[in-house]
Amino acid sequence: MIKNYLNITLVFLSLFCMARYAHAGWSIDLESGLAVSGYNDVRIPGDTGTEFSLSEDLDAENTAFIRARLNWDIGNRHTISLLAAPLRINSSGSLDRDINYFGVQFPAGTNLDAKYRFDSYRITYRYTIFQSEKFKAGIGLTAKIRDASIKVEGGGESSEKSNTGFVPLINFAVDWRFDSKLGLEFKGDALAAPQGRAEDILLALYGIPAEKIRIRVGYRILEGGADNDEVYNFALVNYLSAGITIAF
Repeated sequence: MIKNYLNITLVFLSLFCMARYAHAGWSIDLESGLAVSGYNDVRIPGDTGTEFSLSEDLDAENTAFIRARLNWDIGNRHTISLLAAPLRINSSGSLDRDINYFGVQFPAGTNLDAKYRFDSYRITYRYTIFQSEKFKAGIGLTAKIRDASIKVEGGGESSEKSNTGFVPLINFAVDWRFDSKLGLEFKGDALAAPQGRAEDILLALYGIPAEKIRIRVGYRILEGGADNDEVYNFALVNYLSAGITIAF
């Protein structure tokens, strides 16, 4: 995983150096708010574990989140960005049945604490296919590194399953500015395949209080998972979000 972080850092430094010699604009985007767990169904191992829910069988806490993105706009049509989007959701409670989780047996009635971690690091290239004074639309590709884990502990026992992997996604962005200071944006990353699916999509209303500042409020959905012999996990997270984009 450290090697992946180093590769992302090297890409960022290369882009920064290139930008000094290109007609390009930089911006940073910060987003925060409340993450609310929807379904979060788990069975590990995927073929022999006990299926249970981190949000229905256990009580999942609502949690604050933060995401950061660095954008590099090259000319009018090309955008490259780097995203860091960590996520932590804690759950607790007990079940009325035995749970076999990743080789550890938790008897019925055991007080359990579960920690769901889903960190996402992405590099995206997007091309603007249409733009006018009020409307802009683009499509591109995202390379995502997923660093995730689910830890369950209780009754003196503990078991944790970690998973790190690469996921290719389709990126899209639609921007409708219906007023000189107001607009609507719809953007995200998504892809479905036989091995699983992933969607991270935002719908937000934004305002432009100053020339290089955009603020927004909206709703984000993060959904997806995988079903194989090693892991079965499908989760939905609802985000109530606020964000700011600052150009420089």
